[in-house]
Amino acid sequence: MIRLLIADDHPIVRDGLSGMFAAEPEFEVVGEAGDGGEAIRLAAALQPDVILMDLQMPGMNGLAAISELAERGIRARVLVLTTYDTDGYVVPAIEAGATGYLLKDSPRDELLRAVRAAADGHSVLAPSVAATLMNHVRTPPAPELLSPRELEVLQLVAGGNTNRETARHLFISEATVKTHLLNIYAKLEVSDRAAAVAEAYNRGLLKPG
Repeated sequence: MIRLLIADDHPIVRDGLSGMFAAEPEFEVVGEAGDGGEAIRLAAALQPDVILMDLQMPGMNGLAAISELAERGIRARVLVLTTYDTDGYVVPAIEAGATGYLLKDSPRDELLRAVRAAADGHSVLAPSVAATLMNHVRTPPAPELLSPRELEVLQLVAGGNTNRETARHLFISEATVKTHLLNIYAKLEVSDRAAAVAEAYNRGLLKPG
């Protein structure tokens, strides 16, 4: 019997996954969590064999939860189940200790096989995720595209700060923040804040969480 914990902030996703695994005699869904913090608490209490972990959740996200589980020595295998397959998500999750990484559009049978494999200690990657990792390994490190200060500005912008709030955090003028943003737009070949943040995540310049 493979004991399974499901961590996802969408109840309908948890219900669907729980129903799917409950229909299989070799699986037992021992708990469901709506965020990373709850996943850690339940994992410590219930000792599941495998945790299906979403990455984007409110409060503590999945990436932080994976790191915390590893630090606490919780032995459950973590299988990421998400919609994101860019290296800005994949690489940090694997580095944090995830056993595998699947996408939410994976076929049912593939997901069942993946959980069985994870429970046995095998690594499981969706084909597109494996390709992402291969490209990451093969691609030589690029020179720093953004300066440390530009990255600080972009991190604050990604966190929802206005130009004024960003200036206050960094003890610089609002005009300087605007100049940094214009330089960021030019380097990332975008035209606005939202596009800059999205492109920075795609390029791995910003990390989830």
